Amino acid sequence: MTLVLAVSNVRANRTGVAASFAAVLLAVTLVAGGGLVVAAAGARDELNGVMGLLVLSAVVSGFVSVFVVAGTLSLHVLRQRRTWGLLRSLGMTPRQVRRLVTVEALVVAVLASAAGCVLAVPYAVLMSGFVRVTGLAPGGVPVRVTPGPFVVVLVVGLAVTLIAARVAARKAVRVGPLEVLRDSAAQRRLLPWPRAVAGLAALGGGGVLVALVPRVEPVAAVPAGLGATMALCVGASALGPVVLSGIGRLLGSVVAGLDPGAGMLARASLVAQPRRAMSAASPVMLTVALACTFLFAVTTSDAAAGVTRTGASAWAAPALVGSAVVYTVISVLNATAMTMTERAEELRLLRTVGTAPRQLTRAVVWETLIVTAVGALIGTGIAAACLTALGQAATGRPWFAYSLPQYAGLVLVCAVSGLIGGLAATRRARRGPLLPGR
Repeated sequence: MTLVLAVSNVRANRTGVAASFAAVLLAVTLVAGGGLVVAAAGARDELNGVMGLLVLSAVVSGFVSVFVVAGTLSLHVLRQRRTWGLLRSLGMTPRQVRRLVTVEALVVAVLASAAGCVLAVPYAVLMSGFVRVTGLAPGGVPVRVTPGPFVVVLVVGLAVTLIAARVAARKAVRVGPLEVLRDSAAQRRLLPWPRAVAGLAALGGGGVLVALVPRVEPVAAVPAGLGATMALCVGASALGPVVLSGIGRLLGSVVAGLDPGAGMLARASLVAQPRRAMSAASPVMLTVALACTFLFAVTTSDAAAGVTRTGASAWAAPALVGSAVVYTVISVLNATAMTMTERAEELRLLRTVGTAPRQLTRAVVWETLIVTAVGALIGTGIAAACLTALGQAATGRPWFAYSLPQYAGLVLVCAVSGLIGGLAATRRARRGPLLPGR
């Protein structure tokens, strides 16, 4: 019975399932492939010089994967609160609902993990080629298929999937069935206390790491800086709805002045559902924070040492972090599409009261741009704090080197990905039949 309901739920929520499948698939490919390269480099003494960068790249990929998979699965489960409420009103117990959510998540995770393990080998070969071309390892990294990385990624991946699904399921069934069914658009609790405590703890830990970066040995400064970035990202994601609510109101007011009709709709959506909007802003924040910290930490170290990279070597750092950035950018598209799909009924209702499709399109664009701007601002703040500490560790003064074109390109890619996901997910609601399914 549980399996039949899980299959039916998958068919009814294809967007969320596809996003969850893609998140797990790419995570397994990224982490297992990076693990194969690290294992191959660790077996060769002549590659000890690049092991540090390869391990850092693998750690960043692992953190990004856990962050994105947990966020995507949680968003997918919580988007179906009305479905869980309906099932409970028909007699299903909270325990049965949690079991249904777990079965659905595990089926998706197992299938995606199997496909990801297959893709990990060609990805490892491709990454080895980048390392050789950029000059980090002129002789290349001989990739061999070993079971270690696959075992680790499968165990960790299934554990993360199970934990994320269970936590999201507990939240989804915590409210009574009838209360869920008549739930209003506005969120009653902006920040539950467990989430607030976890966010403050993560921010505190990140702040301590930032303060320690200038005091540690130079060889440990970059790992400590990346650790601080990760901790601050976790804290900012947990506390983000509060920040987004404030900045969203400010930017929404500006947009409402520029485009009164569409701008007011965008602002109202952000004010009513800041946690939903933060689900789309978090991948943007993660992309900007981690990519800028990794890339500009290398730029700062080179500038402090008087090193100028040219040719293929200039692409070494972007190549190592590039796959993780591509993954987070895809997660931006997925998260935006999932959050906007949830608004399909909203958009149809607005059309029934006379709102034109063109006006709804502008509202979606404004809302996506505001969410991207908030995520980019938070990520920029995190990266700037960590890079300043790294610059002080390298030069003795609060300074860091950066590339404005790289930063602008990163934000632009996030904005375009969000717009594609948002407009594609709402196209039928904005321009199709007023009744769903026709």
